[in-house]
Formats: sequence, structure tokens, C-alpha cells
Amino acid sequence: MLVPRRPVPGLKVPTVAHGPLDLAREEPGHFTLVVFYRGLHCPICTAYLGELARLVPEFEQRGVGLIAVSSDGEERARQMADKVASGALRFGYGLPLAVAREWGLFISTSRGKTSIGIEEPALFSEPGVFLVRPDGTLYYGAVQTMPFARPHFDELLKAIDFAIAKDYPARGEYVGALA
Repeated sequence: MLVPRRPVPGLKVPTVAHGPLDLAREEPGHFTLVVFYRGLHCPICTAYLGELARLVPEFEQRGVGLIAVSSDGEERARQMADKVASGALRFGYGLPLAVAREWGLFISTSRGKTSIGIEEPALFSEPGVFLVRPDGTLYYGAVQTMPFARPHFDELLKAIDFAIAKDYPARGEYVGALA
């Protein structure tokens, strides 16, 4: 289980158009936003990442680096990047499912073709959204078992504004004994 204020697992993946990503080498002003998505087969992911792409400048103004990552291969990741049509949003691909599990992501099995006629991979991770501090520790995390009901990026921007203005600490860090 990931714990706020503690280091996140390593994340090294190639990207479609921005060179390799090594999360440990990121140098954001405040956070890196890591958005794990299901893959090209997911129409909800396309809409979700489209919203994120629209807000890239807002996140960057706040000192937040961004990466969208899936276990899809390069070609499917490229197709997703083309669908979303944002040159500014980095698309990582080839996420090993063992690494996805280290991040606490749920793994699903294929149910065949989706509503948009694209075959699901045999195994893939479900969504997750994380804010990672420049020191590599977890600030915020949300994981889903389903493709829907994800955090809204406009609300996340407001939360980031609050966290920065108030120097608000990461919460949920207690792992001691419970009565």
C-alpha cells in the first residue's frame, strides 16, 4: 500500500514524443501528476485525458509536471495521443503490470471488444491518479476499480492551489496501531 509522505515506487517508461520518463529525475516546482489510464480501448480514458490535455497550461502554471501512462504498447499509446490531440501532454507506454500493482492499481482481464470496437488487452491496469512531490514522496492518490467516477481535474487544480497556498501536508500517513 502506498503511504503519503513516503516514497512512491519507481516509474520508468518510454513516452510517445518526449523521450524516456524516469519519475525519480522529474524536477517539478510542486508536484508531478501521474495519471494511469486503462488504454486505447477505453472511451472514458479518451475523454478524461482530453480534459487533462485542455488543462495542461493550468497545471504547468502551478508547477505541476504531467504524465499519462498505460500498459499499452507504443502504437496504441501513439493512437491515444493522436485521439487526445495534445502535444504538451506526455504519454508513457509499456507500463509493466508488476509496477502497476506496486502503485496499488487494480488489474483487469479482457472482456473482448469495447463499445468503440477496440480489443482490450489480455491484462491491463485500471485508473489511478497521483500527485508526487519533487522528493519522490506521495502527496495524493486515488485508484479506481472501474473506468468511471475518477477525480475531476478542475477540482484537483483547486486542491493544488489550496495545498500550495496553505503549505498543506499530505494526509493519511499514519500506519501505527489502531485501537
